[in-house]
Amino acid sequence: MTKPDGAFLAAFKERAGAQGIARMLGIELAEVKPGYARTVMTCRPEMANILGMVHGTAVFALMDEAFQAACNAHGTIAVALSMSLAFHNAPEMETTLTAEAQEIHAGRRTATYQITVTDPSGLPIASCQALAYRKQKPLEF
Repeated sequence: MTKPDGAFLAAFKERAGAQGIARMLGIELAEVKPGYARTVMTCRPEMANILGMVHGTAVFALMDEAFQAACNAHGTIAVALSMSLAFHNAPEMETTLTAEAQEIHAGRRTATYQITVTDPSGLPIASCQALAYRKQKPLEF
């Protein structure tokens, strides 16, 4: 596998920002490189669950976006096989959350990732272990 160049990563970042789901939730791909991504999102009142807290789906979407970016930034198509998520603390409304996805191991067909979400003070909000299937097909824009 060849290392993606700056032009590929810039196009990748642009494509990620154009996704309807990312725009709807206000998720920004702040940093991406092969095997690593950082996403950010500000929790808004319309993301509240029935208890008035940030809905877990919004936190999961932030994590999934980081995961998608980290595993596809190698330049080949990768899709999620499984994700195991744990919530640790409830984020405050109007706070900005950061998700970081880090590749732990990459084989020929699968790769594992650790994804963490924190608030601005570093408080852990959620964590996730994820498994990606690498299709061995180039990702083209």
